[in-house]
Amino acid sequence: MNIAFYAPLKPIDHPVPSGDRLMARLLLSALEALGHQVSVISGLRTFMKEPDAGRHADLLRQASAEQARIAKLWRDQGTPDLFFCYHPYYKSPDLLGPPLCQEFGLAYATAESSYSERRNIGVWADSQALVKKGLDLAAVNICFTERDRLGVHDISPSAITAMLPPFLDPQPRVLSTAAPERGRLITAAMMRDGNKLESYLMLASALDRVEDIEWRFDIVGDGPMRQTVEAAFAHFPANRVIFHGLKTRDELAEMMARASIFLWPGCREAYGLTYLEAQAAGLPVVAQNDGGVPEVVIADETGLLTAPGDITAYAAAIRILLNDETRRAALAKAASRFAREKRSFEAATVLLGRILETHVQRD
Repeated sequence: MNIAFYAPLKPIDHPVPSGDRLMARLLLSALEALGHQVSVISGLRTFMKEPDAGRHADLLRQASAEQARIAKLWRDQGTPDLFFCYHPYYKSPDLLGPPLCQEFGLAYATAESSYSERRNIGVWADSQALVKKGLDLAAVNICFTERDRLGVHDISPSAITAMLPPFLDPQPRVLSTAAPERGRLITAAMMRDGNKLESYLMLASALDRVEDIEWRFDIVGDGPMRQTVEAAFAHFPANRVIFHGLKTRDELAEMMARASIFLWPGCREAYGLTYLEAQAAGLPVVAQNDGGVPEVVIADETGLLTAPGDITAYAAAIRILLNDETRRAALAKAASRFAREKRSFEAATVLLGRILETHVQRD
């Protein structure tokens, strides 16, 4: 098929790395691997951090101009077979796909679309109305977590959904043989306000509770809250917590090969591709049983998951893996196998192909 691809939250060429950007790129690559001709139809970013009526009105004007541009392009050069939108939600609705698909009679599909009743605040309510319109219109809404699938059906019972678990890139970055150093901990996450900062603060508090054990913690990441994050860990000796800033994915893979445990609480995490990358590198995970984390970390098989918000339990889980090398190694082996076999790019591509054949492609 000829597929028009659109990511309203963060275009695939956005300069700031994130899980959203990575998943958009992975989906585009998977579609191409299936033999489809995929073109990014627009770089319009509809992200609205707060329910700002002025920003919303401006986005609607920009979207109207983009619709006109794309419509002319399609009239001149032909229409695609499918409009594929990645991650429309209340902060970044798809303002292009539904109206264009209705105008040209095209198939529409979403991936990681979500709806939250409690976000019906100001113009976010208008955004969510547009998200629901897309859910109802779509030939299929591809969900990465069961939580999102249930959320879609709560607001749109007739919406058609299909499950595609989060997956790794085609070549997991494992550049050298894993040589885990006992007690070497690692995390990798952007330093921004909200859930990410909450996870960093929880980490600092949990590590306070295991100071009596030998460990070293490598922190990879950067962002506007870096000063706050550094302050939270400032009381630890300098040789225990090391801030590395941003690293390339290859550099991060090399660091993971030397680590023994991946730490990230994942407060209200959507799912977190970094968990899969860590597991592919042979790292067991210590996280919370929160958000979409259980979709990418198997409790007591590839890592330890603790109750959301329970810092004491989280610290106890870290202590277990620092003290019990046999258990850590068993989880590490299972983590690598799970990520590489069950969440591989190849397996996901096959499943995505089946989804499209079932719901979109017609002989």
